[in-house]
Amino acid sequence: MGVQGLTSFVERNGHFLRRQRVRDTRLVVDGNSLYYRLYFTSGLDQQHGGDYDSFASVVLQFFEALFTCHIQPFVVLDGGIDASDKKFQTIKERLQSKIREANNLSRDKNGSILPLLTRDVFLQVLFSLHVPVVQCVSEADWEIAALANQWGCPVLSSDSDFYIFDLKGGYLPISYFQWSDVVMCERTSDSYIPASLFSVNKFCTQFNRMDKKLLPLLAVLAGNDYVGVPSVERLFSACQLSQGGKTSCRIENLLRWLSRFKGLEQALAEIEGQVGGVDRQAVRSQLSSKMQDYRLSESHVASFFAGGSPTFILPYPLASLPPWVLQALFEARLMPLVINVLVLQRALLSVQVENSQLASSHAGSVLLRQELYGLLLDWKQRRGQGACDLGREWAYSTRGRGQVQRTCDLGWRRAHSTHGRGQVQGACGLGQDQATYGQGLMYVVEEYDRQNLDLRRSAVPSTVSQLVRANPLEKMNEGPLERSQHLLLNILQVPVSVVEFAPPALALPACVTVYWLRSCGPRITQQHLQALVLGMVYGEVCKLRVSQRGPALSCVRLQRIREARGDRTKLDLDSAHVFSQWQSCLWVSLLLNRLLGSPLPEPDCARLYSGTLVHRLVRELRGGVPAEHMVEGALPRQLYCSLFSAIQGATGPASSAPASASSKKRRRRRRRHGGRRPDTGDVANRFSLLQLDDD
Repeated sequence: MGVQGLTSFVERNGHFLRRQRVRDTRLVVDGNSLYYRLYFTSGLDQQHGGDYDSFASVVLQFFEALFTCHIQPFVVLDGGIDASDKKFQTIKERLQSKIREANNLSRDKNGSILPLLTRDVFLQVLFSLHVPVVQCVSEADWEIAALANQWGCPVLSSDSDFYIFDLKGGYLPISYFQWSDVVMCERTSDSYIPASLFSVNKFCTQFNRMDKKLLPLLAVLAGNDYVGVPSVERLFSACQLSQGGKTSCRIENLLRWLSRFKGLEQALAEIEGQVGGVDRQAVRSQLSSKMQDYRLSESHVASFFAGGSPTFILPYPLASLPPWVLQALFEARLMPLVINVLVLQRALLSVQVENSQLASSHAGSVLLRQELYGLLLDWKQRRGQGACDLGREWAYSTRGRGQVQRTCDLGWRRAHSTHGRGQVQGACGLGQDQATYGQGLMYVVEEYDRQNLDLRRSAVPSTVSQLVRANPLEKMNEGPLERSQHLLLNILQVPVSVVEFAPPALALPACVTVYWLRSCGPRITQQHLQALVLGMVYGEVCKLRVSQRGPALSCVRLQRIREARGDRTKLDLDSAHVFSQWQSCLWVSLLLNRLLGSPLPEPDCARLYSGTLVHRLVRELRGGVPAEHMVEGALPRQLYCSLFSAIQGATGPASSAPASASSKKRRRRRRRHGGRRPDTGDVANRFSLLQLDDD
């Protein structure tokens, strides 16, 4: 997470860096830093939920630049929250800050919010390019540094911790990595990327040839994210070091003070002398412990890139996971949320741009998360852990779905619900190892999400249905996909007809959209659904056009709307909120689909949603333009009708009832005649769940 003020200090002193031509080398890439940097520096939409197609294009161009220069990237990603919780307070503070920034963006003010599916889009591009990638168990900084040192190659990141690690191949700050300006050497015809390299050795020579072993002490004293030494401020006062002002000035003062010492022991002895009293040994112990984070040894992930398994020491219960689940975690095909839920029974939900006066957009996907938590925690409980008391008891006064009312232990506790799916009252420490929840079982997860403009925690009960009991996590990669598909559709409460009628590549998004229409309230209008479906059609047509390498397929009108310049219309908060709800539902459903063995095809996330396009389409549709007039050509129009009909047919009043004999006969006839889709007429009847705009 970095050392406060160190990056700005180095950037103000360019002589600490040297120019470097990067080519013909391995490169260890900090994946989290990279996708943040690429998104935020490419002028991409943040206010409307993201333009994932444009982001995918940027990621593709970045790695193509590396390949042109014969640079072999190895991407390392952060995993879950550190089980020690040493950085948890900082994580919560940053999440709170993001809530404020998202609110600013919703009011057309400044802010920076990474759209929800950015990481998924980034990874899908990497998988398509066969770029080696590994996901760590927790924060990746140490693993990145250890791997680069083992290979003797540079690190690419924006994390200031890499100014502290003693890296043999040096550190390449992303801000100086000019990947979009690849240079070809006229004499050799070789290509390279201009960059700037940071070397610890060169840096220390600028400060009286300071011992580089003092740099970890600099990081701790300067306020590394989780520093908590109570006597440090007293130390600053005793040594007459500046505590206030710019953090970069504080860094410089610390460097000049540390450069007076011949080595680490002398500096620690001076600190002990200044602190004095009973704190002396405690301070040394805490400082030494925190400096250990910068001491490098053999990499745990080098073996993974060589075709083996990482050598992480895994916290309980990860070591006992089914091999296919553990492998999917290492390959970053399963999100860090899985680690957090299994290890800590905790979930931190990403901030989106939405209407902050309403419930969080993630409230719309709470039932899906309950099923997800149940699938994971039921497996954990059956591993023999029994009661898993997290030692936190709080009081709740909630009436919403998916929350606990009254004081509740965050462990395995008994609770009875008479208020329907997703709402539990009286989940109070009755001392039981498991909880009755309707026809299934319930465990509790500590969730952190937005409430108004504050970060709030809540206890969310998990659902373990009889269907999950019959299909436990460890058996999800066994047996026919039809069984997993049945379970997924049951979780989404979607009839199989949606999968039968939707194009295969869009089957999962279609199911998610049906769930969204049913679960996310009356603010969703017909125009919202039409815009969302048109956006999916546009993405799919663009994808087909690229694969066919020709202009035969096009959506000229949609493309013109998507690429229009100078649109400064104020953000429509209702649209922003419902589309954020849809993204939340999709995000959870992607993870569920992967955990169930991908019974539905993994959709291309880059082509599913363009915030700029769908928000503009809502305005066009409200202006009276028929949705069918937005698509030209037989194939795009057929794609729209198929997808729209699949969704609309499942949201009518009769869709939740058992199919009659006559309807089953009609479905069989449609299959015999090539799966012809139902007509898109009679919109008023089929949109009984949708609120029509008054505009």
